[in-house]
Amino acid sequence: MKQNVYDNSTFFKAYTNLRESGITYNDFIEQPAIKSIVPNMKGKSVLDLGCGDGHFSKYCIENGAKKVIGIDISTNMIERAKKINGDKHIEYICVPMEDLKLTNQQFDLVISSLSIHYVEDYSALIRNINRLLKSNGEFIFSTEHPIVTARKGTSHWISTEENNKLHWALDNYHEEGKREHDWFVDGVVIYHRTISTLINTLIENGFVLDKIVEPQPTPVGLEKMPKLIHEKRRPSFIIIKSKKLNE
Repeated sequence: MKQNVYDNSTFFKAYTNLRESGITYNDFIEQPAIKSIVPNMKGKSVLDLGCGDGHFSKYCIENGAKKVIGIDISTNMIERAKKINGDKHIEYICVPMEDLKLTNQQFDLVISSLSIHYVEDYSALIRNINRLLKSNGEFIFSTEHPIVTARKGTSHWISTEENNKLHWALDNYHEEGKREHDWFVDGVVIYHRTISTLINTLIENGFVLDKIVEPQPTPVGLEKMPKLIHEKRRPSFIIIKSKKLNE
């Protein structure tokens, strides 16, 4: 069964409060990095997988995209997206991205921000994304870094009794699959994959790599969230930009 933690009322309230604060890893690491590598979107059609509250869908329209379809498993998120980031050029669909079956539609750009680590069957998803892209269409996604997802359990920093971080514990790296961690609620499920799996699955399914980014925090982020200095010791995210081969 596909987990839909964003429709858990406790999780949803805590998550939306966090995002509304504007003081997050998304604001100061992942979003600036992924926006820095998106192509010119003027006149483009975009598919936003795991669109959440639609903030990136709206960003695409504001930067010239002619049409965006936002997909998310969460009813809460889709309703929120329509309310705060609605636009006549954005269509929101509540469906798990793994179950997406759009017909007679192809896109210039498929993008996914911090959602693919929730998907169990990565290979099937990549095959479907290839089908949904035009020739030379681009696929850009961010995910939790495999260094972060590898170790089982919830305590990954090795610290002193005074809670000073000594080093990051990396373990179980080549044991891919389900991981559970506690984030607002217990038992949030993600799926760990190695860097080679993330990349080779793209290559095996008709993509060529364009860029890989392991983003660091912005200067403003370091000022407002001093703990982000630890990103220099291990990255939280990885962003991969690829292109569909000519058919």
